[in-house]
Amino acid sequence: MASPEVFVQQILNGIQLGFLYALIALGYTMVYGIIRLINFAHGDVFMVGAMTSFFAISAMELHRWPFKLWPGINNTAGTLLGSITVIILSMITCSLLAVTIERFAYRPLRAMPRIAALITAIGVSFFLEYFGALPFVYTNNYITYPRPFELTVLRAEDIPPWALGLVSGLFLTTLTTYFVLNGLGNRGNSKAALLRHNPVIQFFLYLGGLLTLILSLVVVLPSSGIIKWDLTISNVMLVIMSISVFLVVALQYIVTRTKVGKAMRASAYDKPTSRLMGINVDYVIAITFAIGGALAGAGGVLYAIAFKRIHHLMGILPGLKAFISAVLGGIGSIPGALVGSLTIGMAEVLSAGVISSPMRDAVAFSLLIIILLIRPQGIFGEAPGEKV
Repeated sequence: MASPEVFVQQILNGIQLGFLYALIALGYTMVYGIIRLINFAHGDVFMVGAMTSFFAISAMELHRWPFKLWPGINNTAGTLLGSITVIILSMITCSLLAVTIERFAYRPLRAMPRIAALITAIGVSFFLEYFGALPFVYTNNYITYPRPFELTVLRAEDIPPWALGLVSGLFLTTLTTYFVLNGLGNRGNSKAALLRHNPVIQFFLYLGGLLTLILSLVVVLPSSGIIKWDLTISNVMLVIMSISVFLVVALQYIVTRTKVGKAMRASAYDKPTSRLMGINVDYVIAITFAIGGALAGAGGVLYAIAFKRIHHLMGILPGLKAFISAVLGGIGSIPGALVGSLTIGMAEVLSAGVISSPMRDAVAFSLLIIILLIRPQGIFGEAPGEKV
């Protein structure tokens, strides 16, 4: 590594990649947690998400609908609204695809040995990859992805002080609120104990903390003369982090605080008893696939926006690395999938910077071997209260 500045810049790039892997890894870990299946077709659902957004942008100009409906709309608001619409369309498409795969490929094999479903998953993966290569479906050529908004690289001088103050103030306010609610909760206040897990508080706590740390590295330390680094971040990175944190917090809320989430956890532990308790296990499994597919769809759009090139085989390597991330964090654990993904993302980017670009894949797969030898259950193991 040439200097600490390059090292820190690579860490920032690795965080961006890690959040993309996290959106795929969560689908792996949810499906494995509930039916003990490694769904190798999940990476190709991610590819379908990217392709769907490509046609939504290039053929339908879906990202421009706010400007057509309201010609005088603010450019940032219109772009944001249009981009979110594209992401939602991809999430719905991938969600329907994942449910269809579960219904027709996996459900008939549920009572059979696990290897049958595993081989079917590989078959579904190949089908999606090469069906997508047909000229009347997608194509077998690389496609340059039209971003719904322009890439902007931000340096310290491009970030106004009020933005940093707003983010820091929001984070400190949320942190203070959390500790106050936590203290009240520990003294027996049940409302405060529930409110401290409110998804809005969790979202601003995680995203605010992350943005405060990154903006401090990029803006505060160089401006104050403590370090003389010229670090950069991009608006794409900020979008990826914001959407990923939002989706992870939403998923955590669904799993831990809703009836569907409780049914998921119950079905993951004991399906026969769950059926006796009146839970429709088939419905719960379909919902699990739908949520996993939606996350993969969002990941596909964000990945295409970040790297600007898509292909019908683009789901293979990100899918495998997301699987490694899930194993590293502890497959079946939602926090584990996030931690494992960030670890793999940073390890991959650092190995490309320190050693060479081809070694990034070798390092990622070596980590899989090491974690299986040292701690097969992953960093977080199988947390009984969290897996779905």
